[in-house]
Amino acid sequence: MERISGTFSIDLRRLGALRELDRRGSLAKAAEAMHLTPSAVSQQLAALSRELGVPLIERQGRGVRLTGQARVVLRHADVIAAQLERARADLVDWGLGQRGALTIGAFSSAISGLLPTVLADLAVTRPDLDIAVVEAEPPDLFTRLDAGDVDLAVAVDFAEAPPFTDRRYARTDLLVDILDVALPASHRLAHLDRIPLRELAAEPWIVGDARSCCGAVTRSVCAAGGFTPEIRHAVNDWQSLAALVAAGAGVALVPRLVQPLHRPGLVLREPEGQPPSRHVFAAVRAGAEADPVLTVVRERLAAAGELAGRNGRHHA
Repeated sequence: MERISGTFSIDLRRLGALRELDRRGSLAKAAEAMHLTPSAVSQQLAALSRELGVPLIERQGRGVRLTGQARVVLRHADVIAAQLERARADLVDWGLGQRGALTIGAFSSAISGLLPTVLADLAVTRPDLDIAVVEAEPPDLFTRLDAGDVDLAVAVDFAEAPPFTDRRYARTDLLVDILDVALPASHRLAHLDRIPLRELAAEPWIVGDARSCCGAVTRSVCAAGGFTPEIRHAVNDWQSLAALVAAGAGVALVPRLVQPLHRPGLVLREPEGQPPSRHVFAAVRAGAEADPVLTVVRERLAAAGELAGRNGRHHA
């Protein structure tokens, strides 16, 4: 490698490729997230390496891993990205917050359980805002947030989401969403107020995809209960899931954020013991928390989350 120049420059797009490789762990996954070929990502990283004069990746078996120098660069990359967001927020603030357009990315039950309240409020208090909503979950949701396709993300803490300590994002905790057991009304345990999950170990289960937030939570809750569920039906849509439960096709866990489902033949019961839950949060790119428009939207989301959380506790 060449000696590090005192006047070196960094192409921010290439820096983005390095950040995506760090997040995804492989060239193939980083390329998929960036809608590029692995070869194109590799070329961007090689060019960045030449710009900086240090090695950034090294071979590890069939894949690659980041070098120590790459880790140093990434620490600065987070600061650079946050500072650019602060610059954009300052420009918006200078323009009196007349952003015009805003895109919110969220998982399905947040769209149905939180966003209607927020959008109705903003329609009255900020009619100048043109707000779009897209359904997405981690990791794709945060790839969109990084790329600027989404301005604010609403997500659940689970394995596919960035860790709480991730410096690339500013978080706002919204609520703890309790999950109840959904049973057919004719089920042998439907008369109980609280359901021992272990009693459902031999039942057919209706569960979302393992990469979805609720699918992942259901699997972990069952594992904590001492069993692996037999997943008879893989369903992500809550109304479809409720219809299958009501038809006697299986049992499921349903978050209170999507209740009531208003499905005849379906009963919802609390699990016995510590209720399973998922933590819902909002995130913006680090530095963007100063954006006056995003500040307003985050405040409205926090208020909606607090209301939904209270309603969930009253449900109990």
